[in-house]
Amino acid sequence: MNAHGTFDVKLAPQSDEVPLGRMTIDKQFHGDLEAMSKGQMLSIMSEVKGSAGYVAMERVTGKLDGQEGSFALQHSATMTRGVPELNIIVVPDSGTGAMKGITGRMTIDIVDKQHFYAFEYELAGEK
Repeated sequence: MNAHGTFDVKLAPQSDEVPLGRMTIDKQFHGDLEAMSKGQMLSIMSEVKGSAGYVAMERVTGKLDGQEGSFALQHSATMTRGVPELNIIVVPDSGTGAMKGITGRMTIDIVDKQHFYAFEYELAGEK
């Protein structure tokens, strides 16, 4: 199954360390996924402009295609001289409520400062 929409994100720095950063994540998802999430991010910048990396974990709570529950997302990303590589997956067995057994991957695009998501997922028992 596929879900699409937009999201708003607020990142709040939790440290002043450079080049290592730690932030909290607050998101509000709109569209097929009507939910909010809270999370934590660790990032590091390199000395080369446009090269960096981050990891993050977030708990998403709300409705996905009308099904209510929650699940966790795990992010792993790098930027190599401006070229991004992003991997966001559902943490295995993290689903609750009607989302119990959910698996999947999410992609993110940013166009004119607007955040868009595409979420390819499967719920237990659906094929």
